[in-house]
Amino acid sequence: MVAVIDYDAGNIGSVSKALINLGENCVLTANENEILKADHIILPGVGSFGDAMNKLNERNLEPVIKKAVESGIPFMGICLGLQLLFDESEESPGVPGLSVLKGKIKKIPGKDGLKIPHMGWNSLSLDNDTRLFSDLSDEPYVYFVHSYYLEADDESAVSARTEYGVKIDAAVTKNNVFACQFHPEKSGETGLKILKNFLKVK
Repeated sequence: MVAVIDYDAGNIGSVSKALINLGENCVLTANENEILKADHIILPGVGSFGDAMNKLNERNLEPVIKKAVESGIPFMGICLGLQLLFDESEESPGVPGLSVLKGKIKKIPGKDGLKIPHMGWNSLSLDNDTRLFSDLSDEPYVYFVHSYYLEADDESAVSARTEYGVKIDAAVTKNNVFACQFHPEKSGETGLKILKNFLKVK
């Protein structure tokens, strides 16, 4: 069973639908027992970093997420879900993130010809041999919707990068934690393959 963490953020439903389309048994939940007994856990989301952390804390989900990660359950953050796993974001100064991984979330700098938020397809440069990108092309195209990007402290954890006016750490892998700034559930067959690869992790 896949637990999709429900904290009233945007885009959670589309992740659940993608999993159902893959034939997976999934539950949308904020219940600690359901999350911790899952085979895989996904933290999706679209929205504000500060609002999202408030909602996680209102549901007492921060300790549950940390317990799940420490227990070794394969865990995946998507878009805002990736950002929340890190220490802090320029979007919400003074609001601490989950600090599961080390790094900062920064605002994409405005440059001529680049629209913010970044919405569209970009190719990935795959930097590490991670199970998330197994059997994909060398520079797969995936779909992004974001105004903020990750700058990870640990470069060895960065498994994919892209460029949009600045170098973006687009995906990370560390032990049982996987996260991507892009939306696999909106990235066609490539995205579905990425989700399948995650679901194969034991």
